[in-house]
Amino acid sequence: MARRRKAGGWAGVFARSMQALTSSTWRKGSAAVQQAVRPVLDKRRPPAGPGQWISGVAVGASGMRRFRLYRPPGIVFGERLPLMVMLHGCGQDAKTFATSTRMNRIAARERFLVLYPEQDLVSNPQGCWNWFDTASGRAYGEAALIMKAIDQVCLMYAVDRARIAVAGLSAGASMAALLVARHPERFGAVVMHSGIPPGTAHSPLSALGAMHGHRPTRPLADRAAARPTAWPPLMVIHGTRDRVVAASNGRAAVQVWADAAGATPAGPRSVQRGKRYATSVTDFKRRGRTVATLVEIDGLGHAWSGGAARQLYSDGLGPDASRMAWAFAARQFRA
Repeated sequence: MARRRKAGGWAGVFARSMQALTSSTWRKGSAAVQQAVRPVLDKRRPPAGPGQWISGVAVGASGMRRFRLYRPPGIVFGERLPLMVMLHGCGQDAKTFATSTRMNRIAARERFLVLYPEQDLVSNPQGCWNWFDTASGRAYGEAALIMKAIDQVCLMYAVDRARIAVAGLSAGASMAALLVARHPERFGAVVMHSGIPPGTAHSPLSALGAMHGHRPTRPLADRAAARPTAWPPLMVIHGTRDRVVAASNGRAAVQVWADAAGATPAGPRSVQRGKRYATSVTDFKRRGRTVATLVEIDGLGHAWSGGAARQLYSDGLGPDASRMAWAFAARQFRA
């Protein structure tokens, strides 16, 4: 009996020691595990605010791309809402772009859906859309996948197909222009923020020249000149201090759009709101209809104007580009 009690005592000491060692190891390991998985969890966590943050995948001949869809709260049965397609820039993904632009907050107030297609890092290590790679056809393949995502969202959710707009930043802006150039009938408006117009580059090397403003922009397709009303109105937003994509690209984009439609510019008007950067706005019109609008923001670099603080490629001192983009699209939907 005494031997059994002694063995039991040693067993208890051993068990308690192992438990203490295991707990200590678990605490240290748990902190390491939490640090390792935190970026994954943060990416999956939806942006702050009401509404739904829905994951999806678009599949096509060129592969697959993930996307996120924001649905505002309170959608009733049978209601059809506009859709804003948002294409992120390099170094961003769907969530960071949504956080930076705060477009979801406007969508919740104004009641529209927001689609955020996401570039695959395998296709571009910097997360850039390959808008420039037209010679190989890769740009067209990515554009087709984005259209697949749009079609899928239109099929599964309450989208008004007559009220779809697309906006993008930098590489996303250039991809937005390419989408519209290939499918002008599908969009009611397009907004390019710090991007390069279609027909300016056809390869990675020519894209570098285009970014610095050293490439001419070719005219839009002949069908644009023949049927100017088939092309959706364009808004270009560009900073005068952009050192990544030359501001001349913004002016070239609105000019090629205006030339295709036979539109002429009105005199620029200055806009200043509080302490935000001053803005010059020029409208290009044809028979009273706005074909293109150029918004030049004095002092803005390569960043989303009026974006959230402490976000990459976001400058809170500029006028709110998200509000401008939605207001521009909404006016075209009502026209």
